[in-house]
Amino acid sequence: MVFQNVYLFEDTVFSNIAMGKPDASRAEVEEAARKAQCYDFIMKMPYGFDTVLSEGGASLSGGERQRISIARCILKDAPVIILDEATASVVAQNEALIHRAMTELCRNKTVIVIAHRLNTIRSAEQILVIRSGEIAERGRHEELLAKNGIYRRMLELQDSGGSTEVHE
Repeated sequence: MVFQNVYLFEDTVFSNIAMGKPDASRAEVEEAARKAQCYDFIMKMPYGFDTVLSEGGASLSGGERQRISIARCILKDAPVIILDEATASVVAQNEALIHRAMTELCRNKTVIVIAHRLNTIRSAEQILVIRSGEIAERGRHEELLAKNGIYRRMLELQDSGGSTEVHE
C-alpha cells in the first residue's frame, strides 16, 4: 500500500526500503530504488543507503518520501497494490518521477487506486465513483464521460480548477 502521507522510520534508507522484504540483498534494494526513481537522490545523501533518516523522514521532501515508499512496495512485489491518494500532496516537479515509479510498481499487478485527482485514474480498466458510501457509477473513463453523470461533472470541476465534490 502506498499512502498519501508516508511515514519513514528513524533508521537507514536501506532499512526503510528493505522493510518490504527483510531478507533483501543490497543489490535488490538498490534495484528497487532505481525503479522507484529515488536512487539518484539517495546517492547524494552523506552516506547513501546507510544515511540515517530522521523520524518520519522529515529531512526529505514529500516526493522523496513517496518514492522511498514506492521502492519498499516494489521490493515487496505483492500481487495487489493499493494507492491511497499517492500523488495528492506532491509538488508538480516530483509528480512525473512518482508516476514513472508507480508505473514500475504497478506493472503486471492488480491495482486499486483511491483518488480525487482524476488524471491518475483515466486509464483504469474500471472506475468506481463512490458517493455516500455507495457505488454511484462504474465504467471506463470514456463510458463515464458519455453517461454525463457525476464523474463527468467531477472532471469538469477539476479541469476548471475547482473541487471534485459534486452536490446533488
